[in-house]
Amino acid sequence: MIRVLLVSTYELGRQPFGLASPAACLRADGHHVTCADLALEKLSLNAVRQADLIAFHLPMHTATRLAAPVIETVRRVHASAHVCCYGLYAPVNAGYLRSLGVETLLGGEFEDELRRLAQRLAAGDRSVSAEPLVSYERVRFETPDRSGLPPLTRYASMFDGQANRITGYTEATRGCKHLCRHCPVVPVYNGRFRVVPADVVLADIAQQVESGAQHITFGDPDFFNGPTHGMRIVQRMKKSFPALTYDVTIKIEHLLKRRDLLSELRRTGCLLVTTAVESVDDEVLSRLDKGHTKADFLEVVRLFRAEGLNLSPTFIPFTPWTTRESYRELLRVLLELDLTNQVAPVQLALRLLIPAGSRLLELEEIRRMVDAFQPDALVHRWRHPDPGVDELAERLLQLVDSEQKRGASRSECFAAIWAEAGGGGLAPAPGPERTKPPQLSEPWYCCAEPMQDRIAKV
Repeated sequence: MIRVLLVSTYELGRQPFGLASPAACLRADGHHVTCADLALEKLSLNAVRQADLIAFHLPMHTATRLAAPVIETVRRVHASAHVCCYGLYAPVNAGYLRSLGVETLLGGEFEDELRRLAQRLAAGDRSVSAEPLVSYERVRFETPDRSGLPPLTRYASMFDGQANRITGYTEATRGCKHLCRHCPVVPVYNGRFRVVPADVVLADIAQQVESGAQHITFGDPDFFNGPTHGMRIVQRMKKSFPALTYDVTIKIEHLLKRRDLLSELRRTGCLLVTTAVESVDDEVLSRLDKGHTKADFLEVVRLFRAEGLNLSPTFIPFTPWTTRESYRELLRVLLELDLTNQVAPVQLALRLLIPAGSRLLELEEIRRMVDAFQPDALVHRWRHPDPGVDELAERLLQLVDSEQKRGASRSECFAAIWAEAGGGGLAPAPGPERTKPPQLSEPWYCCAEPMQDRIAKV
């Protein structure tokens, strides 16, 4: 048996499922596993020196950038340890990670592959595969083992409209059936998705409730990729824990197709549905291959209001096709729909991310626009044809940051954004929100640069 150190650098304020799930599998095989969540704690150099295998979970762009200097430190402190990276951003950034000294790269379903790697190392086999391994095999899941991780009270919480609820996190499915051009899931899963057995999900929820969880975030890329599977889980969860609430992420397309399930989401305790709208410009939506239109978004807003469900739309407002006027149109739409306090302010300042392997590179206009891949930034840089649009995006990101630091409400932030963007006309009246809607204390974002040439603080 060997000593394994599993490392997470950032998972959007969540207790890392990406550590707890493989930790359970490796411990079941008899290995000694230590988990380190660097978003909340310092890396123990003693744990580094003792480890035979050091594996970094890289589920997103920010986590990967934050991991790079840590990998370099690990290599310097314990050169003989076997270093592995796993998760969505591991295989697509193979070249860069190899240059840092990473020996094994795992994508897709990683638990069993980590098990096999640990078994090989325990047997003295230190051979290194030249290619990253992306597995779609069915995993022998164990109930995630969260021992050794910081308590749930130290992570992001859900405000339910009246109070903050201690929040746990789990996953019922992985991957996605869809091929949206900008999505980082697509280069790895290519339209595939896999389910986590319901009994494993429910056991994970139960142990988090025992640890104090009052709310659960389901981290599935789309909870309705497997709607029957997902609904069975929340129905059983409601029966076992009637007071427990939850939130999910679901595509506009799926919300319309399965509108018959909206009332059941509400009945089973769904506080919030996050949906990646991205744009209210149909031409941009078509280029992103989102599978919905502006009219579809408006219909979903109507359905949610009728059902009494809370919607959290997310956006990538700054793309190569954004104009200053189209940006102002997005603000006008949100104002007219009375959604300004349901959108996290950072969602109105994000810039499109083009990572390695992105389907955006299929578009000739994008290939003409982007720079060569920049490994240290993990992106293809692009510049807007109108420099003023890039300047506006940067000003707005700085504005949102300063407004939130002073404690401004979402409505106050929106008013400041409106003024900076030259909204004119229907200027919203700044001031406190009438009612603060359900929201996570750490904003959700995906497929976008949280800050150009900078990374999120953790």
